[in-house]
Amino acid sequence: MDLRLRNCVKFRSPYLKSRVTGADIGAVPAVTPRSPDQIMKTRKRKPPVGKRASRPAQRRGPKRRAVAGRKRPVPAAAVTAALSLAAECTVAEADSLKTALVRLLPESRPVSLHIGSLRRIDTAGVQLLAAFARDRRAAGRRIEWLGRAPVLDAAATLLGLRGMLGLAAEDDR
Repeated sequence: MDLRLRNCVKFRSPYLKSRVTGADIGAVPAVTPRSPDQIMKTRKRKPPVGKRASRPAQRRGPKRRAVAGRKRPVPAAAVTAALSLAAECTVAEADSLKTALVRLLPESRPVSLHIGSLRRIDTAGVQLLAAFARDRRAAGRRIEWLGRAPVLDAAATLLGLRGMLGLAAEDDR
């Protein structure tokens, strides 16, 4: 039985068949060894890219000068840093919440936490908020709670962290 490659494989291309047949009998080397410098010489050379057409300079309007006595209004974002809590602050979202809180930790400005959209929070979420509040207070920096979240109030009361979080009492809101 002849077990040469040309007898075991059905070729659709006559070129491929001739190459395999020649390699099978030793007439043509199976893999043509090339040195790296030969490979680089055989690649097609790309023509150099020409210079881009220069565009005429765009005319701009007259420069506006600041008036000496006039102060620009300071945007609210410059006064406080803010973070809006997601609808759910559970163990599944704890990593993203921690990343956002750590980013706000070194802020020297007061940090506003928007809790109005909060619908569900578990112990992990409350612990992250409590640790954030503790670290901010230790650095002498403030946290402002914006909005109202009954679930956060209930969880903080249940865990005894209402004072640590700095949440206002029920009748203050």
